[in-house]
Amino acid sequence: MTVKTDSALEFYKQGKYKEAIDVFSTILEHDEGNAEVYNNMGLCYAKLNDFEQAEKAYKKSIELNNAIPQAYINLSDLYYKNNDLGSAIGTLERGTYEMEDNMVLSHMLARVYLEDSRYDMAIAELEKVLDKEPENYDAYYDLGRIYFELGDYEDAISNFENVIEYKEDNEFLYYYLAQSYEGNNEIDKAISNYLKAITVNTKFAVAYKKLGILFMARNDFEDAIEYFEDYMNLDIPDEEKENIKKLIERIKTKL
Repeated sequence: MTVKTDSALEFYKQGKYKEAIDVFSTILEHDEGNAEVYNNMGLCYAKLNDFEQAEKAYKKSIELNNAIPQAYINLSDLYYKNNDLGSAIGTLERGTYEMEDNMVLSHMLARVYLEDSRYDMAIAELEKVLDKEPENYDAYYDLGRIYFELGDYEDAISNFENVIEYKEDNEFLYYYLAQSYEGNNEIDKAISNYLKAITVNTKFAVAYKKLGILFMARNDFEDAIEYFEDYMNLDIPDEEKENIKKLIERIKTKL
């Protein structure tokens, strides 16, 4: 790494993106084939919201060296943030073709497939990732999300449970697992995981509401009232509080 490169990167860290671009441009005057510099310039232009120049810089980086994963990631992210999922996917597909053993690119491709509702393609990429990285809990989590969206609650449960082996104390994980058990009509396990979610985060409002609904459905009215009242004490809209208050009043007539 040259002194000039150090200087440019320091400007970048300080948020002085135009100054960083000036230094990178000076470097390219003497090293015009430096793919890393073009990638770094792309980052600067992206920070300045100059889409056209950022895209041009990333593409030049890939043209000069088609084996820099970060250039594909940065270009796809540029497209993604501009709601161009097709171009984001195309960029990552090319990256996975050029570097078929790079599981970071495959995983990112799966996530963009998921955003674009290309579930089968997302599943195929995630299974490829897990074949290479069997302890990649993020991939299990993404598979769980996909299977839940597809209504395949058993496979969703299996993948979410795999995540818990590696990562506990995450309220969203317990919440999604609870939803999957609820969808699979395993209500006791759903309740157990909603309870775990609020144990991790005592202000996780939607889990309290879910508990109230499930207890009410089981005619456990006292427990339903307890969790609905806890829900009302959290930061929820006034209109929602009024609706829950009326619901509690109706439940009390059943006691």
